Amino acid sequence: MALGDAYEGEDPALPCGRTLSEVWETAEETPDDPHTVGCPHCQEALAQLGILDDYVREARDRDADEAAEAAAADRLTARVMDLVRTDLRPGRTLPLGEPADDAWITEAAAAKAFRAAAEALPTVFAGSCKVVLEVPDGPATVTMEVAAGLEWPLPELAERIRERVLAAADEAVGMTVSGVDVTVVDLIDAEADAGEERA
Repeated sequence: MALGDAYEGEDPALPCGRTLSEVWETAEETPDDPHTVGCPHCQEALAQLGILDDYVREARDRDADEAAEAAAADRLTARVMDLVRTDLRPGRTLPLGEPADDAWITEAAAAKAFRAAAEALPTVFAGSCKVVLEVPDGPATVTMEVAAGLEWPLPELAERIRERVLAAADEAVGMTVSGVDVTVVDLIDAEADAGEERA
């Protein structure tokens, strides 16, 4: 698969020194490359890029108008690449529990948990997710962008995502979140999962 468009602009380097584009190209050209096989950073990046490959192939396989299909594939590519770049950067550390607990989590890890909570809803795909402290050691606010299937009424979608993110913050992450701001950036024509939420 050609990923040239995905690397226009930023092509972040992994802790091992290789960039995302180098990792992908090496995996395609030399699958048994010793560095790639033995490097946990390259293996994690390949796992993330595999998701991108699956999404793009799925988009291209759909029966749709050629131009619309290409546009959908480009949106999916950009969205997943944003997630890959975010997951490769730990970002700031955020406090958990009470100040005396001296417990912390990286912003990237918290955002990943919140995106997973939102994507447990059928035909919901989470993109950018930012976690911001209102005051030092205080509650946080979460800002998230999502794409969703056409079957969702927007007010209901936003409310369901808020409920899931707040529950994940309390039960899975252990962080106090005072508000969740949800922005729907794209509506997609995707088949609903029979009205059931994904595990």
